[in-house]
Amino acid sequence: MSIATTDPRTGQVLKTYEAMSDAQVDAAIERTDLAYRDLRSTSIAQRGRWLEAAADLLDAERDEIARLMTTEMGKTFAASKAEVTKCAAACRFYARHAAEFLADRPADASAVSATRAFVRYQPIGPVLAVMPWNFPLWQVVRFAAPALMAGNTGLLKHASNVPQTALLLENVFRRAGFPEGAFTTLLVGSDAVNRILSDPRVRAATLTGSEPAGRSIAQIAGRELKKTVLELGGSDPFVVMPSADVELAAEVATTARCQNNGQSCIAAKRFIVHADVYDVFAEAFAHRMSALRVGDPMDGDTDVGPLASERGRDEVDAQVRDAVDKGATVLCGGEKPTGDGWFYPPTVVTDLRPDMRMWSEEVFGPVAGLYRVSSYDEAIEVANGTSYGLGSNAWTRDAQEQERFATDLDAGAVFVNGMTTSYPELPFGGVKNSGYGRELSAQGMHEFCNVKTVWVGEGAATAGAGAHAE
Repeated sequence: MSIATTDPRTGQVLKTYEAMSDAQVDAAIERTDLAYRDLRSTSIAQRGRWLEAAADLLDAERDEIARLMTTEMGKTFAASKAEVTKCAAACRFYARHAAEFLADRPADASAVSATRAFVRYQPIGPVLAVMPWNFPLWQVVRFAAPALMAGNTGLLKHASNVPQTALLLENVFRRAGFPEGAFTTLLVGSDAVNRILSDPRVRAATLTGSEPAGRSIAQIAGRELKKTVLELGGSDPFVVMPSADVELAAEVATTARCQNNGQSCIAAKRFIVHADVYDVFAEAFAHRMSALRVGDPMDGDTDVGPLASERGRDEVDAQVRDAVDKGATVLCGGEKPTGDGWFYPPTVVTDLRPDMRMWSEEVFGPVAGLYRVSSYDEAIEVANGTSYGLGSNAWTRDAQEQERFATDLDAGAVFVNGMTTSYPELPFGGVKNSGYGRELSAQGMHEFCNVKTVWVGEGAATAGAGAHAE
């Protein structure tokens, strides 16, 4: 794949980049390793000042950054601006909470025959981040902010269709005051990842992307004995039970499915509705989906912009066509438009069966699968009947059902009577084929820390006693 900015509205290539040579990559890794030796010795307070400065730059340049993201991958300008604002907030969150998250954690010294015992969190070194295009700023910042505050440095291999956003973020961190090389963008293709992750100076990797990409990273890291965090997508269930506010659920479902033009790992994709409220929900949902405005993402009246690539749009259309050819019913949308740009209409498909691709595959576009179930147990069976387990939604005003959903939904997150989203305050990640490890919160910061045990005894007498303890 070429490294280029291609406008999804028109398919026009706007800017191209040459991939970095092996020598340039080696030099970049060396700079990042040297920066790590510098950054790990700085105080948390100093790193916090730099990260606060990065947040200030993001806020000050929000519209310019948002316009670039919209140009590169097609999300609406309003969504891009919200993403920049969210990134600035995450930077401030880690700048202000890192001292708490990285503080020594005392242990019971008497229980381990010590005068003092505690856990200390320390950085591990340069971390490779392999990131996707759909949230080109947020998915990088949610790794970079905690990693930099912990004293690690970052090497970013971004998706090849968002190179300008990748370079922009490197520039933001540099202008904010971080040491040269603390965060470095590598303009390379996926074929370079093996070599980069195999370099002994690179100590870990994080990836958000496809399941095959995750398996590849995990295989390399396993061979090299390096830590990984993987977020590999999802096919999130959105369960509606009889006690739910059905109209509100349909309204939120529309946003949950079509956020980011339907290209979100935690977008609700499978809408599992109890038979008692199915007809009411289906009518309201299809009406709201069909009313969404598809068009130029820079237009303030647009709800859904183009998909990020022609290949992605064709894949979504193929999944819908497969379902229709096998007997599924389209309640709205479902026709690939002609003309320029990689647009696809908000679509609702029902009467799905296990032999259809939409039953088991993640659909990465504004297409919803609608399922009718007759009981709580059947709802759980359908919801968990996928290889993915990232986010999930349950709509019920029954307190007992709320508790059961919190336990029974097999996912990294359960949102009850609300839309799945990510917050710096809460851990983010999945189970099953959605990956492992967590981003965000204190736990996301600790993923790339040496969780070091420190045991302090009384001195020579204790050491001598220990020598005979065998």
